[in-house]
Amino acid sequence: MTYPVTTDSGIPIKKVYDNKDVPPIWTRSLGKPGQFPYTRGIYDGMYRDRLWTMRQYTGFGSARETNRRFKYLISHGETGLSTAFDLPTQLGLDSDHPRATGEVGRVGVAISGVHDMRRLFEGIDLGRVSTSMTINATAPILLSLYVAVGMEQGVPLNKLRGTTQNDVLKEYIARNTYIYPPESSLRLSVDLIEYCAHKMPRWHPISISGYHIRESGASAVQELGFCFANAMEYVRAALKRGLKVDQFAPQLSFFFACRNDFLEEIAKFRAARKLWARIMKEHFKARDPESCKLRFHTQTSGETLTAQQPDNNIVRVAIQALAGVFGGTQSLHTNSRDEALSLPTEESVQIALRTQQIIAYESGVTKTADPLAGSYYLESLTRTLETNATRLMEKVEELGGARKAIESGFVHREIQESAYRFQKSVDEGQTIIVGVNKFTEGSSEPRIQRIDPQLERDQVRQLRKMKASRNTAQVKNALGRLSRSTKHQHNLVSDILSAVRSGCTVGEISDVLREAFGEYRVRIDM
Repeated sequence: MTYPVTTDSGIPIKKVYDNKDVPPIWTRSLGKPGQFPYTRGIYDGMYRDRLWTMRQYTGFGSARETNRRFKYLISHGETGLSTAFDLPTQLGLDSDHPRATGEVGRVGVAISGVHDMRRLFEGIDLGRVSTSMTINATAPILLSLYVAVGMEQGVPLNKLRGTTQNDVLKEYIARNTYIYPPESSLRLSVDLIEYCAHKMPRWHPISISGYHIRESGASAVQELGFCFANAMEYVRAALKRGLKVDQFAPQLSFFFACRNDFLEEIAKFRAARKLWARIMKEHFKARDPESCKLRFHTQTSGETLTAQQPDNNIVRVAIQALAGVFGGTQSLHTNSRDEALSLPTEESVQIALRTQQIIAYESGVTKTADPLAGSYYLESLTRTLETNATRLMEKVEELGGARKAIESGFVHREIQESAYRFQKSVDEGQTIIVGVNKFTEGSSEPRIQRIDPQLERDQVRQLRKMKASRNTAQVKNALGRLSRSTKHQHNLVSDILSAVRSGCTVGEISDVLREAFGEYRVRIDM
C-alpha cells in the first residue's frame, strides 16, 4: 500500500521545495529577530545573549523528598524549578481526605498547607530562584502558599519570579482535573491574573497550555488553534474585569509540546509567535510591544515515549529538545527515558538535564538567532500552520468562543478524530514507531522509581498534627471571610492568602469555593 507523504499532523509534503513555495510577501513579513511579528524570535540576539531556562518537572512523595530532588537538580546545573503536584492537591483535597487514599504523592508532591510548602522550599532562596508550578483549579491557593513562604523568608511579592499554569479551560478539554464549573473557574483564573498585574510584576499568573491538548491527540494545528482560542477567552475575561490589555498581557505565558516531526515542530513555534503578535495587536489593540511577544515553555512529549526499549527515548527527547531550541523557546523541560514506566530515577533525570546542556554548550545552534530561517520547506510549513490554525480559531469564534466551543463538544470531537487518524496510521504501519511496530525485540526492564507507601502515612500524620496545633478560631474566621467574599465580585486572592497564613489547608479553602460555586460534572447524553 502506498501512503501520501505528510507531516505528523497531516500536512501534505512535496518532494522538493523552492522559492515558488514561499511568496515574496511572506518573506517580507518575517522581519528580524526581536521585531514584530516576532516570527524569528522575541529577542534580537536570542540564545547568543541568554540561554533558555533549563527546568526539570519534579515532584513526588512528600515535600521533603521533593526538596531533596530540587537540590540535586540545582547542584547539577538546573536553572529553574518546575513543580508537579499530586492528584489530591490538584483536585483541592487534603492528604487525609478519603478520596486521596492511595494517590498521595504518587504523580507529584503532596501539599496540603503552608507547613508542606515550607518544607518543599527549605534551604532554597525564593528571591533568587524562578519556580514554575503546574497547578490549575487550585492555582490561587498554591500561589498563596508560595507567597506565604516567600514572606517568611523576607522576599517581597514584587521580587518573586515564576509561573502558575492556572489554565482551567484546557482541563475541560484534555486533563479533567477541574473542580468548579467553567464560569467560576474562569473567574478564579482572572483573579490571579489581576492580582499579579497589580502586585507581582515578575510572576506569570497563567501559562496557557497547548501541551495537554496536543498530548491528548491533537495535531499541531489544533494545538495552536485551540490554545490561542483559550487565550483569547482569558484576555476577554480580564478586559471585562476592567484591566487594560497592556497592564497584564506582558505577564501572559504559554506552554507547548514538542513531538518527533522535527521541522513541523520548529515551524509550529515560529507560526505561534506570529499568530499571537497579530492577535494582540490587531484584535486586542495592544500598544506595548511586550504585550505582543509570545513567551513560552516547551516540554518534550511524554506521549511519544515508549515502554518498549526505553533507552530509545533518550534519542527521541534529544530530537524534540533540539526542535524546541530551534523554535526559540524561553524555557525547556526534557522528559526522562523511563517516564513511560514510572516516575523518573535520579540517573534518568540527570541524562535528561545533560541533554539540554549538550545542546546549549556543544551543538553550536545557540550562536546565531533563528538559524534555520529561509529554508523553503520550513517557511512553507510555517505559513501553512499559521493559515490552518487561523481558520480553526475563526471556527471557534463562530461558535461563540472557547468556552462555548468546549461546552458544545466541538473541541473534543476534533481532537478525537485527530487522535484516531494518527493511531490508525500507526496500526497500518504508515507511521513507524521504533521498537513498537518496527525493529521490535525483547528488552530487560530498567530500574524504576517507586514511591514508599510509608510516605503517605507520614504525610497524613503530619497534616493531622498541624491541624490539631493551629488556632481554630483564626482558621474559622479566615474561612468565613473567604466565604462572604465569594458572594460578591471581589478578587479572592487576598482572602485566600490570609487563609493560608492563618493555617487553613488546600482542602478547606477548596471546600469553601465548592460550597459557593458548586462542582462541575460532565453531562452525558443518553
